[in-house]
Amino acid sequence: MNRYDLAIFDLDGTLLDTTEGVLSAVKYTMNEMGFAIPDDKALSAFIGPPIQDSFARTYGLEGEILQEIATTFRNKYSTEEYLLLAKPYDGIFELFEELCKRGIRPAVATYKREDYALTLLRHFGFDRYTDIMFGGDHENKLKKKDIIEKCMTVSGVPKERAVMIGDTAFDAIGAEGMGVDFLGVTYGFGFESADDVAKCTSVGSADTALGLLKFFEL
Repeated sequence: MNRYDLAIFDLDGTLLDTTEGVLSAVKYTMNEMGFAIPDDKALSAFIGPPIQDSFARTYGLEGEILQEIATTFRNKYSTEEYLLLAKPYDGIFELFEELCKRGIRPAVATYKREDYALTLLRHFGFDRYTDIMFGGDHENKLKKKDIIEKCMTVSGVPKERAVMIGDTAFDAIGAEGMGVDFLGVTYGFGFESADDVAKCTSVGSADTALGLLKFFEL
């Protein structure tokens, strides 16, 4: 019997490479706000976490200006010109197809604002495999744990039969908070190696999408 009945995926850096669209909108926002654009490594940290958190961390900001920044970013990123620049990772659709064949239900839990996430997921056809897809709220109040919990509630799968899959420590922390297993991927934006994943509470890692299949063997 499979170890899991539900596989919950992060979106940015796990299902889709959203680098081009996100960073183009981030740079646009920095220019609009008169901020100096940081180096590539610092920019890459903007992919995944809530946009307000990234600007607060990078520029030492707090208060109402963060909402103004978020609005500027969202107004630009929400256009199809930017949003749909994402690219599915190699093997991700084959992975979903194989999981479904093995009786494992995929789901998506992402920090990305839910309306953006659903637009992307439907555009690329992930809704062929699952209708359990949840994202962040407009006010940035939901934590990753809360979004994972939504997936768990809708699926009805017990915690011990579910696993969260993602590319950052945020995903690992959310999984731990919900009491579900965590698998890290090293092809995305956060973890760079299996050693990085091992620093978090996890049951393993993979460097490709199809490499995850070893954790779902019959």
